[in-house]
Amino acid sequence: MRRIILVLSAATLALCACSPSTNGTPQPSSGGANPNPSSTAGQVTTTDVPKVSTPIDLTQVKQTPCNALTEKQAAEILGPTVEAKPRDGAAGPACTWSVPSTTRPLVSVVFGRSPDGGTGSVYQAKGVTYELVEPLAPVDGYPLTAYGRKDERSTGKCAVALGTSDTETVGIALEQSEANIGKKDPCDVAREAAIRVLATIRGGN
Repeated sequence: MRRIILVLSAATLALCACSPSTNGTPQPSSGGANPNPSSTAGQVTTTDVPKVSTPIDLTQVKQTPCNALTEKQAAEILGPTVEAKPRDGAAGPACTWSVPSTTRPLVSVVFGRSPDGGTGSVYQAKGVTYELVEPLAPVDGYPLTAYGRKDERSTGKCAVALGTSDTETVGIALEQSEANIGKKDPCDVAREAAIRVLATIRGGN
């Protein structure tokens, strides 16, 4: 549970607009802590945390994080003319996709260097490290949770943690273009990105 603040720069998760997090899950820029902080907060019981019945081995994709999304998938999320920039910082291997010459929209995917405690750690941080911890609809059975030190959905930002095992998550941080803020919940768009990331990383196993 050491995530760097990533959000979009990955050190800002990168997400250039989402700062990096200590264990690899991106955070919305002003939200910036790791989704699985090493805090003992929790009023969460093991029965509250969704389990992952079929864990995914992330070893291969961590070596080439920009393979987490294909060029076509990135364009489906952000629009045409998208470039990918890999990063290997304190948060762990990551990649940010953005439109050249703009600061938004963008999406970042971060993989922690080691297990981060999984979805349970995100839940335990609610009200302590994170103001926002909200379970979203699972992606093909894999738990997905929106989180952030602050709720920045009104500004077009959302970071989600995709549980790939009971001890590990993949961080996905998204920032909408200024023109799209308010037209669609950014966490819905982040979920669309998570659907594509899951399909790609699972296909590589």
